[in-house]
Amino acid sequence: MKVFVNGKEKELPSKATLKSALTGEHYVKGTLVSIHLSTEKLVKESDDFEIVTERGSMVIHLDDTPDAKIWRSKVSDMSELFLRWRTERLDAFGSFSTDIEFDQTEGIYKRFDCFFSLGGNDNSTTYMMIARKDHKRSYGAGSGRIGHITKGRHILDIFQEGDRIIEVKPLISEESTENVIVTTDLSFKLEDGYSVDTHVRIKLDESSPESAEHVLILSDKGHMHISDTSGSYAACSEDQDISMEIEDRRVRDIGSVTVRNQGVGLGRIFIYKEKRQLSEVHNYAGTVISGMPIVKMAKGDSSISVVTEPLRLLTVGMTQKKASEFLDSRGVKQERVGDVDDDAIVVEQIPERTIDALKAGKVKTFAVKKDRIYRISLDRKKSPLSVHYFEKVTGLSHKPIGSLKVFFMFDGMPMVQFEGDPSRAHMLYPDESFKKCKRGDIGVTNQARPNAGLIGIRLEDSKEYGPTGEEGYGTNIFGKFEDDLDEFLKKTDDEEVIYVTEERL
Repeated sequence: MKVFVNGKEKELPSKATLKSALTGEHYVKGTLVSIHLSTEKLVKESDDFEIVTERGSMVIHLDDTPDAKIWRSKVSDMSELFLRWRTERLDAFGSFSTDIEFDQTEGIYKRFDCFFSLGGNDNSTTYMMIARKDHKRSYGAGSGRIGHITKGRHILDIFQEGDRIIEVKPLISEESTENVIVTTDLSFKLEDGYSVDTHVRIKLDESSPESAEHVLILSDKGHMHISDTSGSYAACSEDQDISMEIEDRRVRDIGSVTVRNQGVGLGRIFIYKEKRQLSEVHNYAGTVISGMPIVKMAKGDSSISVVTEPLRLLTVGMTQKKASEFLDSRGVKQERVGDVDDDAIVVEQIPERTIDALKAGKVKTFAVKKDRIYRISLDRKKSPLSVHYFEKVTGLSHKPIGSLKVFFMFDGMPMVQFEGDPSRAHMLYPDESFKKCKRGDIGVTNQARPNAGLIGIRLEDSKEYGPTGEEGYGTNIFGKFEDDLDEFLKKTDDEEVIYVTEERL
């Protein structure tokens, strides 16, 4: 059978599941996939059909009647029907064959009602009738009604005998989700003619580089979390602890992607399902160019796979050589700084924002030797606010390698202290006090002490003092230094910048 996946035709075995259709496509496990029903399926499920004629189009809404079921089954026979005759009371299109039994029951028909008639009381010459006036009469097909014309009624006044029905099709607009199912169930069975979207594709706005980068960061792993939805938008509230410039602002059309630039919800991403007016507190970040039904039908606390145009341009974590190859593939020149050897690891990129880098056409990649990047582990369950603070201070919130500047250290000191960010320290509520702080523990001074926000690594076990030298009530321990501390101390000086990562390089 044939199905369409992200706009491409695929041939799949009969009774294939959604899983087989996803092969080779961008999809992140657990995210929503939209499935557009085939035309045949729509005919069975839709109650509104567009009747395209030589005089224009009209819409019929089907009733829940036996005659409507018969009409639905004959949709493919409706094309090429002609207006055989018309009177002041009705228009008659036909003929076609049905299994309707002859029945002289009289029917009461209102203007614009649609019903059947048997020509010569013979179901091999069945006609579809449209009432032009209220009337009462028997047409040999019983008193049933198919439905009624809801749009294009003016065409009934200009029809002429011999006018042709060109096509009858289920009425589904391009933006409609009436013909769409969204699911995470990869065992869902497909049918011939189905169309599948595995992801939402977003074209970013070059005039909003910071907002675009925010979208890139929150979709960097190939998906975005939808925290909540309303009738007009789907929102991602994963990171509202940012600063944001005021950038391009526009009318928020369907598919517009915006980032709130101030006030409550700063940093919140919105994808619009309905048109809304320009807002001074919303930066325009981009537009959804495919996969909109996924957005429209997403519920709160769900995830959607995302592809951006352009893709994020970040070399941090790569070797200088791989960064060179990556940048070359994107048409961007590399200027190596720091350690320029091929195997040195990039720890900083200037400019870091994707849109800025692409516009400049070149970036500086600052690298250090691999052994100058230290591996740590962070306990997000034990102290989520402290980990969040640490990630923001170091930059680990948006890149794989972060940095810390040594604040104070000397030989024989039982800890190393690093500069924090006092402006963010208001979030550091005290955790449960430790019973013993171990060598290698990473912690931060919490709000209970004057130097809130100071970060430290403990160099020797202690039951009294934490990584920053504070007692238990003033310390939040949230991580562990996983590399060789002795080697770290040999290579590190006061006021030096060090680089840390959770990844194995």
